[in-house]
Amino acid sequence: MQTHEIRQRFLDHFERTGHTVVPSASLISPDPALLFIIAGMAPMVPYFLGQATPPSDKLTSVQKCVRTLDIDNVGHTTRHNTFFQMAGNFSFGDYFKAGAIEHAWKLVTGSVDDGGYGFDPDRIWVTVYNKDDESRALWRDIAGLPDERIQDRDGEDNYWDMGVPGPGGPNSEIYYDRGPEYGAEGGPVVDEDRYLEIWNLVFMQDIRGEQSPKYGADPVGSLPQKNIDTGLGIERVAVLLQGVDNVYETDLLRPIIGTAEQLSGRSYVGGGDDHGPASPDDVRFRVIADHIRSSVMLIGDGVTPGNEGRGYVLRRLLRRTVRAARLLGVTEPVMPLLTAQVRDLMSPSYPELAEDYGRIEEIAATEEQAFLKTLSSGTKLFESTAAQAKSANSSTVTGQSAFTLHDTYGFPIDLTLEMASESGLQVDVEGFTKLMDEQKARARADAKARKGGVTSAPVFTELLETGGPTEFTGYSELESEGTVRGLVRDGERIASAGSGDIVELVLDRTPLYAESGGQESDAGSILGANAAAEVLDVQKVGRKLWVHQVRITDGELREGEQVVAKVDPEWRTGARQAHSGTHVVHAALREVLGPKALQSGSYNKPGYLRLDFAWPSGLSAATRSEIEDVANLAVRKDLPVSVEYTSLPQAREMGALALFGETYDETVRVVEIGGPWSIELCGGTHVEHSSQIGPVSLLGESSVGSGVRRVEAAVGIEAFRGLVAERALITELAGMLKVPAAEVPGRVEQLVERLRTVEKELDSMRAAAVLASAGTLADAAEQLGDLRLVAGTAPEGVSGGELRNLATDVRGRFGGSPGVVALFAASGGSVSFVVACTAAAVDAGLKAGDLVKTFLPEIDGRGGGRPELAQGGGSKPAGIPAAVAAVRSAVVEHVGADRVKR
Repeated sequence: MQTHEIRQRFLDHFERTGHTVVPSASLISPDPALLFIIAGMAPMVPYFLGQATPPSDKLTSVQKCVRTLDIDNVGHTTRHNTFFQMAGNFSFGDYFKAGAIEHAWKLVTGSVDDGGYGFDPDRIWVTVYNKDDESRALWRDIAGLPDERIQDRDGEDNYWDMGVPGPGGPNSEIYYDRGPEYGAEGGPVVDEDRYLEIWNLVFMQDIRGEQSPKYGADPVGSLPQKNIDTGLGIERVAVLLQGVDNVYETDLLRPIIGTAEQLSGRSYVGGGDDHGPASPDDVRFRVIADHIRSSVMLIGDGVTPGNEGRGYVLRRLLRRTVRAARLLGVTEPVMPLLTAQVRDLMSPSYPELAEDYGRIEEIAATEEQAFLKTLSSGTKLFESTAAQAKSANSSTVTGQSAFTLHDTYGFPIDLTLEMASESGLQVDVEGFTKLMDEQKARARADAKARKGGVTSAPVFTELLETGGPTEFTGYSELESEGTVRGLVRDGERIASAGSGDIVELVLDRTPLYAESGGQESDAGSILGANAAAEVLDVQKVGRKLWVHQVRITDGELREGEQVVAKVDPEWRTGARQAHSGTHVVHAALREVLGPKALQSGSYNKPGYLRLDFAWPSGLSAATRSEIEDVANLAVRKDLPVSVEYTSLPQAREMGALALFGETYDETVRVVEIGGPWSIELCGGTHVEHSSQIGPVSLLGESSVGSGVRRVEAAVGIEAFRGLVAERALITELAGMLKVPAAEVPGRVEQLVERLRTVEKELDSMRAAAVLASAGTLADAAEQLGDLRLVAGTAPEGVSGGELRNLATDVRGRFGGSPGVVALFAASGGSVSFVVACTAAAVDAGLKAGDLVKTFLPEIDGRGGGRPELAQGGGSKPAGIPAAVAAVRSAVVEHVGADRVKR
């Protein structure tokens, strides 16, 4: 039975029993603490917590999931996968244990002709929570299972909760006996390879406290209604119904391995796990199959390669795929063939992959091209670094080397770790991390501080459960009366807050827009009978509760008080212009570049917008000008802006574009500008006619990741002010250069060319001065026995970049005699150094890398190199004299004090 059929049979079975089929949610998790959806029930959490109302009391779905915690084990075992599909059925106060067990038993053991999976009931085993006698009895009564095939387990195995206070309950797991060739007899408590778990039924009935019943604690209460949450592993069922040993042999992964075999000319054996360690080639075949499927699914849901978060995970998956192919001997690009294979395999269940394949393939291929350049240069540097470590009898790649590979060559640390392990080396991860932290600290110091949103603390869940969602009135008014439902400080409710306090405030209704969909929250105020508060931020909790962060500016605000919430009208005007401007720029991009230029992220605030979109290369000045022109023509046409509420399927039929990564309810808000010219799902605030946006002025265009570009623009009065400022600047430059404004670019180009010529002349003069100083330094060398030593500070004006040339030049003047040159240069708060040894000095046992180690502590330095040449830097210029003394002492000790001429 093919995997797509297994998936469809599950949905059909539960639809026949009155369940509403819901589509898989995006792989991108709406929970900011998680990168991806990692469990089938994750999209249902708001329903279980009462934060949202489910479309039906009984739901069923097959959810896409990605887990990457065990990514390094992928390929080495047959158990680890990054992408998988979790089928589930969910009941919210409808049926409970008996219903869940009956539904599962009928599907698992029902005949294939009747829509079941046709498993032999005599090979089914189950486990139950050892305190759950009811479930044991139900398995006997409903399924007719004998007691010996119903095994008890403690809470660690058969109790489920979310790891924090909240809903939980016992669970029962269904296993299939694969036969004696897979392991020992005795049921799942003896061997979980022979007895393969396929389905977990969770009976959510408890409220857990700080301590979990998984570890023996008692629940602190019962849920107001009993719920069902189950998860069946589609891939595991496929293994069994297709009669193969593991998931890599199933119909959705084995063909990818076949393509990799054709590309490489090598064969997949299929060893590993119980059959012994997997061969290196088998590991690589599995990595390719697993990672390319996960990558295509992630790109399909809007993830693009990047250096942080989800983007970094995707980049790592793609790069591990490419490297595995290279290690199999493949020299040509692999992404076009592999992504097409995944599209063909997965699109019967996920047709959007075929519809969006052009974008998916382009992003994957662009990342491959970029990585191949990185791989070529970085691999050479790594091999050199590894050889140096081994020649120095070291088993460690330094943190500095790993950082250089990352920072200069774009070599990710996980790849350095992987290659080091293959070479029998370790990496100084602590040193690398320290350097990365220093770099990030510098970046943060230069970046604008981001606002922090509220967290989904239990207090907000309580407010949502007791009072329901906040009524948002801001689409139709800027001022609303409301009641203070809660005041919160540090996660705890308080009765009142006084002047100067910063607290989080929940109203029953508000006109203030909460930050979402790329739009910054509204500015405004909240006024009570005896108090006033400034609104600092507005965030959503559970997508239903508006939480205002406010500063009390006067008086005292109390829970239960009637207040008036006001939006700053100037702020809202600018915000509406910016958000509608974002839609206009997006439509202009698609008109000029084509439908592949899809938005992948946005941010807007009054007067400013930025928009990220999928595109493989930079835009020319002419293209940017055309996009700006199309956007402003749309403004001039005074296009109507309309809003419609409809179902998600109907919105898609209308052609509405959805923002990648956003989560939408069944009823969605569609914003049209000029009819079909711009039609998007959007919850933001908008103008009523495009002319109200005002001028649109593109500020710049740049890369934010492989295959992703960013445009920034000013709109409205800010755009006008920017254009006025640019005009004033051009006028001032024209006056300074004494040319008409139109001739300013040409005149500036002439000046720049003259400046380059002068800089080249200065470089030549500086090089000549350095060459001259080399002779002076060589002539002043100290004679220590038969060895000549130059140790000291480089002449003034020698930069860190020129230091190496100077040191090697001085060394060259020693000819074939032993000689050591150690030069230091200070610049600001840093130190550069180079140590060079002649071949005769190296033969006598003096090595540059060893000499460096003698003085690094004096300058808080790091560095190293070959026996003939070593270099590096430090952060303590005041230690240079001590470093010079340390070099001399080391040389004197080597030569022998009795041979040193005084």
